[in-house]
Amino acid sequence: MNSNSIENTLSSSEYAVTRDLSSEIDDGLIQAINKSKSLAIEWLLSKQEPEGYWSTELEGDTILESEYILLMWFLGNPDKIKTGKLCNYMMHHWLNEDGGFPMYPGGPSEVSASVKAYFAFKLQGYKSEEPFMIRLKECILSHGGVTNCNTFCKLYLSIFGQYDWDGVPTIPPEIALATNKLYINLYEMSSWSRAILVPLAIINAFRPHRSVPPECNIDELFVGPRHGKNLKLKQDSRLFSWRNFFLMADALLKLHDRSPWKPLRKNALKVSEKWLLERQRASGGLGAIFPAMTHAVMAYKCLGYPDDHPAVQHELRELAKFEIEEGDEIRVQPCVSPVWDTAISLNALLDCGVPKSHPAIVKIVDWLLSKQTTTKGDWSVQVPDVEPGGWYFEMENEFYPDVDDTIMVLMGLYKACCEPGESWRKAPERVRNAMEKGLNWVFAMQNKDGGWASFDKDNNKMVLQYIPFADHNAMLDPSTSDITARTLEMMSFYGVPKTDPRLQRALAFIYREQEPDGAWFGRWGVNYLYGTWQVLRGLARIGEDMGSQPVRKAVEWLKSVQNEDGGWGESCLSYEDPVNYKAKGPSTASQTSWALMGMINAGDLSSPAVKKGMKFLIDTQRENGTWDEKWFTGTGFPKVFYLRYHLYCHYFPLWAMAQYSRALSEKNG
Repeated sequence: MNSNSIENTLSSSEYAVTRDLSSEIDDGLIQAINKSKSLAIEWLLSKQEPEGYWSTELEGDTILESEYILLMWFLGNPDKIKTGKLCNYMMHHWLNEDGGFPMYPGGPSEVSASVKAYFAFKLQGYKSEEPFMIRLKECILSHGGVTNCNTFCKLYLSIFGQYDWDGVPTIPPEIALATNKLYINLYEMSSWSRAILVPLAIINAFRPHRSVPPECNIDELFVGPRHGKNLKLKQDSRLFSWRNFFLMADALLKLHDRSPWKPLRKNALKVSEKWLLERQRASGGLGAIFPAMTHAVMAYKCLGYPDDHPAVQHELRELAKFEIEEGDEIRVQPCVSPVWDTAISLNALLDCGVPKSHPAIVKIVDWLLSKQTTTKGDWSVQVPDVEPGGWYFEMENEFYPDVDDTIMVLMGLYKACCEPGESWRKAPERVRNAMEKGLNWVFAMQNKDGGWASFDKDNNKMVLQYIPFADHNAMLDPSTSDITARTLEMMSFYGVPKTDPRLQRALAFIYREQEPDGAWFGRWGVNYLYGTWQVLRGLARIGEDMGSQPVRKAVEWLKSVQNEDGGWGESCLSYEDPVNYKAKGPSTASQTSWALMGMINAGDLSSPAVKKGMKFLIDTQRENGTWDEKWFTGTGFPKVFYLRYHLYCHYFPLWAMAQYSRALSEKNG
């Protein structure tokens, strides 16, 4: 579709902004929005793959490159050219002024990421006397040294003889034998934790050792001795606490590991091995996420698998797909996000008025339908009597569909295959069947508290966060406001009435979660801007009173945190310190769009804040139709891992403009 046809499509659309719609809206702004949308649609369609989906980069921090280097050393065949390029990427783009490595651009240096990078550099041949290594070492020591690293970092270091295994929290493989009737079992942990911890438990049981040259040792990164009390896990100051209880349990597990009598160990390893192999089927690697896949390779090797074993080769092939090589650098993605990117693009394009019959839309629908799950995954342990019907995030991940992707796909399918207000049951049979399975699956996943989480139901036993190896801050998958509100939005398209008990319970959850200042926490996007936008959108779509006190309080909060340039921004630091960093940060295209969509859906179409925000998006759009955004605005695990979706800075501005145009059109008849 060329530029002229895009403009013709938009000008004939019922959602184009026209001059006579509202005297409150400046004519120049209206014309600029229409032009901006045309350019953005043209750019987005130009990036669509022939099969119908979008697949752009998903960016994480340097733990990915460091761990990839360590994996190669674990396998005994490091390609020094490749590892050199991985090191180049880290050095060229991620070093902070204090010499350390952050979890996101502009963030403070983080000790585990910095220690892994330091060790990787040493393995590559960099000397501790080099200026950048001296600064990196000093940064690490200022953060408490190696003993302040997290469990995963300590486990990696122990494999290479750089840390004492007794100082690593024990991850017992016997946990794989615990049935879901026991209070603590695998399925009370989040899906991503399961995929990471099961292979780590195998590694922990074998305690493999890989030698490295003496000059690669990192003794200089310890504050205090490398052995003894310095490595003991820190107790809680209270005598009786869950933390101290689990530390006592960890001490008992270490005694058990030293004992020659382990009656359950052999069976536990067999069950764990079977668990890994089952979840490798129909997947882009275990869990389709980098940490689980690297750990799976190491676990298979511990179990005696040769390098050419199909299970090992499958994981390595999928890991290689995460590599992005440019010149003398290689960076690694944590996973890929084609279903998520494609579903959001579909919603944005259709809300812009791109016809349902457009070839790009037809391809998207066909591709998304092919990605619906057909087999039961881990979720079915808690919901055994429900037919599969969810969608996953990645290219292939049959065991791990999630609610967020599923509801985004369901909304897109409705818009693409039904007329506004029409029953979804009038969709073509193939689409209707997919919709029905998806709806049944989503409704079955509602938690007891009325909300929805991402991958599991009622995955909220808070006591598990005190387990020593739970320091990755992602042990649980509880209900979140953003996903719950998006589920309300989805219900509005599928005719769920306000009186429906499921909807009412979700509403009650949403209102309970509102912050005193009017904002909502954002679990899967950074942060309060993300949560507040999605809640306001969900409330508006199901017909809540947008003049109510909770809504107006949220809108006033959004206005109060707008930047001078008209945009909005929020640093990942808001997860660590919401008092000082809540909705504070350089303006970004994606976060500005979230704030705008929140206010637009609340009915503030002609407010100065909305006009300034729209002008910010128009003024920062590049000539080719897209936007730049260097900051991370996606959330993996709060306080631990963040993401930059390279399409967030594009389809969210497009969607904000589409919703603005639609709201003006509906307001003016």
